[in-house]
Amino acid sequence: MADYRKAVMVGCGFVGSASVFALMQSGLFSEIAMIDADMEKAEGEAMDISHGIPFAKQMKVYAGNYDDVKDAGIVIVTAGANQKPGETRLDLVNKNVGIFKQIIPEIAKRNFEGILLIVANPVDILTQVAQKLSGLPESRVIGSGTVLDSGRLKYRLGEHLGVDSKSVHAFIIGEHGDSEIAAWSSANISGIPLNDFCEMRGHFQHVEAEREIAEEVKNSAYEIIKRKRATYFGVAMAVKRICEVIVRDEKSVLPVSTAMHGEYGVDGVVLSMPCIVGKEGIETKVPFQLNEEETRTLQKSAKVLKDIVDKLDV
Repeated sequence: MADYRKAVMVGCGFVGSASVFALMQSGLFSEIAMIDADMEKAEGEAMDISHGIPFAKQMKVYAGNYDDVKDAGIVIVTAGANQKPGETRLDLVNKNVGIFKQIIPEIAKRNFEGILLIVANPVDILTQVAQKLSGLPESRVIGSGTVLDSGRLKYRLGEHLGVDSKSVHAFIIGEHGDSEIAAWSSANISGIPLNDFCEMRGHFQHVEAEREIAEEVKNSAYEIIKRKRATYFGVAMAVKRICEVIVRDEKSVLPVSTAMHGEYGVDGVVLSMPCIVGKEGIETKVPFQLNEEETRTLQKSAKVLKDIVDKLDV
């Protein structure tokens, strides 16, 4: 039986370790096991994070192994090759599919009954690979998708409009990557249509501003990687948020990687769309309204991913 007070992190690189650090502070879990191909790395990260526990809520953080998966409520997979400067997320496909062929069967053979959260890139494709390799129901294999991208969009819009980013309601959908889509047609600020709010704040060049902000959000990771070689703090907070929603059964709407079965003319591929997420994983996709241009762009994004998935040896 899955214990939702226990999590397992597979992969103790920048993203995995930063995520465990964020989760340690959250008070969500009573224990987190850290697994890595380099056992000493896992031990060192667990020791370092554990030294922060006296300043947070009591829990255990330790280096573990795949047997720790058996009774965990959530297993988070960040293991994989890092994205290098100039490299796209899709360039990582074959390297990380090979790594997943080693990791996911180890999880599956422990009769894991919880939620499998995929964070490694390219996250949409690797979520589809994990669904196939694990044999788990699609609803219980979730990718972190465009949760971080949507957070970046909300942050940037909040800055642009001089308003709390938590009052911004907007999604990035499709691929977590170069073909991602800012769904401007449904964006609003606490129920006020985006363009109306922009004009209230003195902004009238809507098309130009939307194009500029969407490009900035899409290229955020590249800009960060160029400057510091990796991104990890933002995604760690996205991982924490997804875990909160699952553990507390919040039934919140998050743009996570999910399998498409004909919605918006897209089938047989995993990409990021708003879904209701809770303790059982993805409960249902939200009937999200897109205009014609957004629908066409989503279909193109799906084709980019499907063309790659169809060539994989899984």
